[in-house]
Amino acid sequence: MAFGVIKNVRKVFQLEEIGWSALEPIVALDDASFRFEEGELVALLGPSGCGKTTLLRIIGGLIAKTAGSVAIDGREVTKPMGDYGFVFQTPSLMPWRNVLDNVLFPMEILRKNDAAARRHAHELLELVGLSGFLSARPHQLSGGMQQRVALCRALVHRPRLLLMDEPFGALDELTRMDMNDLLLRIRHETKASVLFVTHSISEAVYLSDKVVVFSKRPARVVKEITIPLSYPRSQNVRFTTAFTTAERIASEALGVVAPAAEEASAQ
Repeated sequence: MAFGVIKNVRKVFQLEEIGWSALEPIVALDDASFRFEEGELVALLGPSGCGKTTLLRIIGGLIAKTAGSVAIDGREVTKPMGDYGFVFQTPSLMPWRNVLDNVLFPMEILRKNDAAARRHAHELLELVGLSGFLSARPHQLSGGMQQRVALCRALVHRPRLLLMDEPFGALDELTRMDMNDLLLRIRHETKASVLFVTHSISEAVYLSDKVVVFSKRPARVVKEITIPLSYPRSQNVRFTTAFTTAERIASEALGVVAPAAEEASAQ
């Protein structure tokens, strides 16, 4: 049995959920299905607004599905689970708390904010290069540093599943590449399973064991691509044939480029 099983998930937002300006309910997901194994990093790739975030929130138990099933480690998901971690596009740090206290907030909620929790928070902050900023407030940090704090906060309770919703989308390209490498390093250290929403083809290929490609809304899975790149990865892998081939396959699945066979026949 796979660690994660998403089967025939459908989500229809009713008028009261989306506001009365809509003329009719919106179908965000239609029969979305895929599986992933424990410890895998899976990218959910698709056009902006296609329903990837909606599916991630359903998997996380934050919103209810209309139909279908979501099971993680054999448990049907109907509400948020204590062994999940979430990282969103905006860090959403509490401005009145310093870096260390922001990271420890989940442990306070769980009533486990003890010496062991503080040691683990220190270890995570050292891993992401922020051990010298424990007392800093969020407004004193760059966007990339804030997102590092948010990542530590999501990991401090040692989640088995990390759900990431375009967490690096607002960062500049160089910072984004640094964060990609950091995520791969953290994933190696923690062994957490990761579902990573993105609309960047290059980012999806660079990070993932597998890329699940979605159609335009209502989202359906149109292709699953196994990425044949070994770990550890470095930025040099972006210039290999295997990388560019995987990018091409994903681009074809998204409809960004014509299939290679069609392109060749056209010539």
